[in-house]
Amino acid sequence: MTGGTNQQGTARPRRADARRNEQAVIDAAARLFVASGIEVPVRDIAAAAGVGMGTLYRRFPTRADLVVAVYRHQVEACAEAGPALLAQSATPRDALIAWANLFVDFLVTKHGLAAALQDRDGYEALHTSFVDRLVPVCQQLLDAANSSGTGAPQVDAYELMRGIGNLCIGAGSDPRYNARHLVTLLISGVFAPQQNS
Repeated sequence: MTGGTNQQGTARPRRADARRNEQAVIDAAARLFVASGIEVPVRDIAAAAGVGMGTLYRRFPTRADLVVAVYRHQVEACAEAGPALLAQSATPRDALIAWANLFVDFLVTKHGLAAALQDRDGYEALHTSFVDRLVPVCQQLLDAANSSGTGAPQVDAYELMRGIGNLCIGAGSDPRYNARHLVTLLISGVFAPQQNS
């Protein structure tokens, strides 16, 4: 049994295996949402996570609960990846392209969110938190590209993220459409080394 209260009436921390199971479900759902769309069968998510249906439903009673958890998880993963990619990549442009690919995966999942959520107010709050969390990370990557001489100072983070978002519309429903490819071309063009005329 996970969670609950002890004899003193205070909440017990969840067991480590319960936390691992929850993370396994979120990770599996994120992969399958990107690969197969937001309506992928819950039994497929449970199987990919290596847990039973009861375990999944105890933590995520509805599909909307699971989608929101995946959404929040992907926002945090994108946010944390920005500084790490800057440190690991050969150039700031490479870091930006790698980050944009993570952002594309997130957007493919996000585009299915509205259909999965019934509470429109809840969706708007999630969208606001996503913008507040990710725009500064994208701006950090842009600033690094600008400082290295490979950036385009006329582009700001919000504008770039909206552009990437527009390129991702429909990506989850057309197997012939490769949003990552187009986003890489966009960034390669906009953030190519500037030539002096």
